[in-house]
Amino acid sequence: MSENVIFCYSGTGNCLDMAKTIARELGDTDIILMRREPAVTDVRDAKRVGFVFPCYGGGLPGGVEESLRKIQVGLTAYTFGVCQYAGYMGSGLHKLDSIIPLRYWTAVSHQCTCIWLLPHSVMLPPVTPAMAQRRADKKAKQIAQAVLSGAVSPKAPPKKPLNQLESSVWPKIVAGKAQKFAVSDACVACGQCARICPRGNIRIEGGRAVIGGNCIQCLSCLQYCPQQAISIGKITDRREHYHNPNVTAAELTESVIHID
Repeated sequence: MSENVIFCYSGTGNCLDMAKTIARELGDTDIILMRREPAVTDVRDAKRVGFVFPCYGGGLPGGVEESLRKIQVGLTAYTFGVCQYAGYMGSGLHKLDSIIPLRYWTAVSHQCTCIWLLPHSVMLPPVTPAMAQRRADKKAKQIAQAVLSGAVSPKAPPKKPLNQLESSVWPKIVAGKAQKFAVSDACVACGQCARICPRGNIRIEGGRAVIGGNCIQCLSCLQYCPQQAISIGKITDRREHYHNPNVTAAELTESVIHID
């Protein structure tokens, strides 16, 4: 096992991009994707164990909490958590800390990826997309240096009760949105959406993608569709689609990415 391990959930690439930048600074790092159940959960031999994830509906993305409860971390391991968000960090770091106590934690805003809710250019504090990427790159390097120096956060992540309430109802909202997926005639049945879906919720049938109801709103299918053939209502046709320019669809399907 590598000296460093980062568990990462990423829907449209921002968190995986940050995890890769942190890993390059740390060296000898395994990034274990959490889009599905992690391929490795026993990391007791790792010296440092980190977690990078977005804020979904005020909390953790679907399935992540269940995965966290299966992860085994060494008693002396240095642990850290990073949350990326558009408008607010939510309660995800608090939930993570309650399962796997964190030595160090932080949060940084990046582009909004929930296209049916807000345009991807919405960020707090407001900056341009290019500025947001530069900010994320700079922050990732700062996080890596903090981790290497053994930094300790002075207090635990905040509970944020309102965000906890929001997170509790998010699955119901997601279930309703899943019914609104549509695939246009622009679909060429390339199969990328089916390969990238973490829930196996998409199949190619009759020369077109067919999307089921088992959705957690990672929106990878929509944002990475090369034909922009997938939508969730007319508003997503009008708004510009987005995925991180440094992360490919193929990378999101990996189980483990090693960076020396």
